[in-house]
Amino acid sequence: MIDDGHLDLSSHDAFSGGVPHRTFARLRAEEPVHWTPEHDGGRGFWSVTRHADILTANGNNAVFSSGQGIRIEDQTREEYLARRTFQETDPPEHRITRKLVNPAFSRPAITRYEAMIRSLAAEIVDEALSNDEFDAVEVLAKRLPMMMLGRILGVPDADLPWLVEKGDALIGNSDPDFTDTVIDKMDTQAYRFMPFRSPAGVELYDYADAVLRGDKPVDPEGVLARVMAANAADGVMEARDFKNFFCLLVAAGNDTTRYSISMALYELTRDPSLLAQLRSGTVWDTAADEFIRLASPTMHFRRTATGDTELGGQAIRAGDKVILWFVSGNRDAQVFDQPDRVNLARNPNPHLAFGQGGVHLCLGMWLARLEIRVLLEELSSRLAGIEALGEPAWTRSNFICGVKSLPVRIRR
Repeated sequence: MIDDGHLDLSSHDAFSGGVPHRTFARLRAEEPVHWTPEHDGGRGFWSVTRHADILTANGNNAVFSSGQGIRIEDQTREEYLARRTFQETDPPEHRITRKLVNPAFSRPAITRYEAMIRSLAAEIVDEALSNDEFDAVEVLAKRLPMMMLGRILGVPDADLPWLVEKGDALIGNSDPDFTDTVIDKMDTQAYRFMPFRSPAGVELYDYADAVLRGDKPVDPEGVLARVMAANAADGVMEARDFKNFFCLLVAAGNDTTRYSISMALYELTRDPSLLAQLRSGTVWDTAADEFIRLASPTMHFRRTATGDTELGGQAIRAGDKVILWFVSGNRDAQVFDQPDRVNLARNPNPHLAFGQGGVHLCLGMWLARLEIRVLLEELSSRLAGIEALGEPAWTRSNFICGVKSLPVRIRR
């Protein structure tokens, strides 16, 4: 779909050719808090597209609540309670659960994985570069996050392809390449109590049940075992909470980093000078965040107004859905010089891709940065050039967007 500057942000098809940046740019300039009708019967929502307004809303959970869901889809109270994770709660409840899981994702904890990540990245890159032509997403961007997902969770390597397939089906529930149950094309009422309204949630619930029962052994040093041990002492998570948490880790722990890496690879095919900059070794402290800014794979989170308020000059009513378009804020020219240009030395880089400014700061941000940096270090040290053999394929989703396929030819 061609972005004429007026695409329907409620439509997954508007994102099937990549992020509609012209539409977001127009909204930032003309109406940064814009009422967006939903043409599938939904009640409509406010699109918040400017960096400053996103920060304002994201930092005020008392007024802009996560407690009715973080996606555009409306849910009944019963559906919300069945499917929610700690992402979909406000303090103090959010802090209680986050305190349980934070230690496993802290910067010191993640730093200990660097040697393992480097070993895996070197193996992945060497295997990929044994061929001259390949799908860069399939053999590079997808593999490292998948393998690290297993190490972080503590699940067997043999289970990882299946887990990633189910995670793709969950978070890619609007893309027919990832699921046979496309959320806006068929009746998904039977799965309304499952994460992302997806039948893959049933299978992932069964896996998590097996972990809880002890029928599926997990590494005692992995996140799942640590959370279960801590929960046994504190009683924070009920079984359903644990299963939803597991689904969240499987989906978000793999896809978002994959799409940041695939964006980096896509940009390398578009501008050969970027590879030279990486090889120089002068931009490693900043390059990962720049690629993450450009990718912004989790394009939005929803908030719900708890009372009548004002944002960006618009009167917001109690109960209104308010969509924080991080992907738009990350291209705001009032904050980023030449926002559509790749600047690997960009510093500061106050992007919003990790939900900065609010209580829901991404748990996996240190892991994502480390995986992206290390993989690109290993790749750039072995690569003389990379060119695209065709146009990239993009996910069909207005929630998670990224390059899902990128055929390339390499020079060593």
